Amino acid sequence: MQVYLNGSFLDHTEAKVSVVDRGFIFGDGVYEVTRVINGEPFREKEHLARLDKGLKALKINLETEVRESIPDIHREIIKRNDLLEGEASIYLQITRGAAWPRTHTFPEQPIKSTIFLSAASFEPHTELHKTGVDVITLSDIRWTRCNIKTVLLLPNTLAKQQAHEAGVNSALLIRDGVVTESPNANIFAVKDGALYTYPESNYILSGITRSVVLEIAEKLEIPVHFTPVREEEIFDLDELFFSGTTTDIQPVTVINGKNLGTGKPGPVVHAIQEEYGKLLYGK
Repeated sequence: MQVYLNGSFLDHTEAKVSVVDRGFIFGDGVYEVTRVINGEPFREKEHLARLDKGLKALKINLETEVRESIPDIHREIIKRNDLLEGEASIYLQITRGAAWPRTHTFPEQPIKSTIFLSAASFEPHTELHKTGVDVITLSDIRWTRCNIKTVLLLPNTLAKQQAHEAGVNSALLIRDGVVTESPNANIFAVKDGALYTYPESNYILSGITRSVVLEIAEKLEIPVHFTPVREEEIFDLDELFFSGTTTDIQPVTVINGKNLGTGKPGPVVHAIQEEYGKLLYGK
């Protein structure tokens, strides 16, 4: 696998990052994952706009020349890994850079950011999109700046691992009695033909696929309420689904071992899946 690191393309086995990189020591960095269809990044501008917001929030001053080169690097890394046909994903990570001594405050002297990109083939979870997935409910123990897509993902990893050990696909995270997100996707609920989702705030990530779902809802004239679902209301819902770059539109059919609604994906999620597929694949 060819990767990009700080201005060079090289084999991933040769790529090395300093042990004093602040991304390694503090999780001091941001990342993006972009879907690629037949060599073309999907919603690239939106991903990079969110990247800019994350860099600004963490006060990471990425060199202008490097930032402007990212779309070209995207295409070159796709090409170098022979991913011009079919599906793939690009991982982009930017940290504040390497600095010593280790201090909780930012380095006093300017340092260069560390920029890393990789690309890999991707296979959609097609069968799960048809059948739906089972989940458990867990407390949302993440920090209160979930709107920043940082590389510090330990709470998300612990939640996903707990779901794995419980023998289910994922989890619904609960904060202050309401559903926020899954460990790696946004959540939409369906009740009486309308969508309900947690309002954009510091408690959720403003997902790129989430924004696409909102566009689709407008096109299909599906009402949207930016109102979180309370934990005790979950089994009153008709449908529930995840949205994410590598999750796509994924129905949730079983929660804590109990069927949600009919226990099968419903008509609203089917309609959104169909429209999303048209946008993703251009059909």
